[in-house]
Amino acid sequence: MIERSKIVLIAFLGNPGPEYAGNRHNAGRLLVEHLPFAPSLSWQKKYKGLYAPLEDGSSRLHFLMPETYMNLSGESVRAAASFFKIPPAQILVVHDELELSLGTAAFKFSGGLGGHNGLRSMKACFGTPDFWRLRIGIGRPEPADRRSDDVSGWVLSDFSAAERPALEQVLEAAAAALVRALVEGPETLLPEWNKKKVG
Repeated sequence: MIERSKIVLIAFLGNPGPEYAGNRHNAGRLLVEHLPFAPSLSWQKKYKGLYAPLEDGSSRLHFLMPETYMNLSGESVRAAASFFKIPPAQILVVHDELELSLGTAAFKFSGGLGGHNGLRSMKACFGTPDFWRLRIGIGRPEPADRRSDDVSGWVLSDFSAAERPALEQVLEAAAAALVRALVEGPETLLPEWNKKKVG
């Protein structure tokens, strides 16, 4: 049984730079603009990324977009977590997920890394996979081909115009769920958001 958790640090994984902005691998970063309080976030270069604090009553939330590139995401998250003394169990990582279809999102605590280099970096830097994840489905290329070179090309390609409506819909719903997780605790969303198809 997972004890009630309080998320303190939220990391949105992806690659920095305009050439990557619309990539499937940047689905985590794309969620930021859908947060209801996004306009009030003041981003600054810190902790090897873009960092924004948000006062939440008597406490403070920490938002981070690593700029180390996906494969070294954990270095940025660890820098922020170390400074604020935040344990892995109070970190939520928002990332793209090949194993979920487009239009699907899921909350998860700990578990496998699914070949995701950003999650692999997180585990390497923290020494544990015990952190929260908000997984944004991007699906696999069709026909499904699990060769690493094909997967790499897929995640670094842009969402198509036809995919954008489904993407926007799931990002909007996932952003609202993230806010609920911050207020209620992420474990309260696990039954509904195990693999939630939006739309």
